[in-house]
Amino acid sequence: VQLQASGGGLVQAGGSLRLSCAASGRAFGSHAMGWFRQAPGNEREFVAAISWSGARTSYADSVKGRFAISRDNAKNTVYLQMNSLNPEDTAVYYCAAGRSGLPVLVTGYDYWGQGTEVTVSS
Repeated sequence: VQLQASGGGLVQAGGSLRLSCAASGRAFGSHAMGWFRQAPGNEREFVAAISWSGARTSYADSVKGRFAISRDNAKNTVYLQMNSLNPEDTAVYYCAAGRSGLPVLVTGYDYWGQGTEVTVSS
C-alpha cells in the first residue's frame, strides 16, 4: 500500500482544514487507517484511527470533538476534517495503514505516507 497525504497548509486559529490520504495498491479496504502528527522536537503522536469498514473510530483526547476521521473505500481515500484549529495543532500530519482493530501506536501501522504540513497561526 502506498499512501499520499495532502490538504495541509496555513490557517488561522479557529479555522478548518481537511486532509486527504489517497492509497494505491491492493486491499485498502482491509486496513485500519490512522492519522498521526509530529511537531518539531516531539515524537510522532496518535491523532485518529478508523476501522476497515469505517464503523469504528478512535481519537486522541486533544482532538476529540474537533477532528473527524472518515474513509471512502470506493475511492481508496481516508480523510481528516479538522475544525477549531489552534496553534498546538501545528505539525506534520501523516496517514498510515495498519492492522486490524484501531491501533493507536506507531507500531500498529505498516505503511506510512510522506506527511503534509499544517501550520496554525494565532
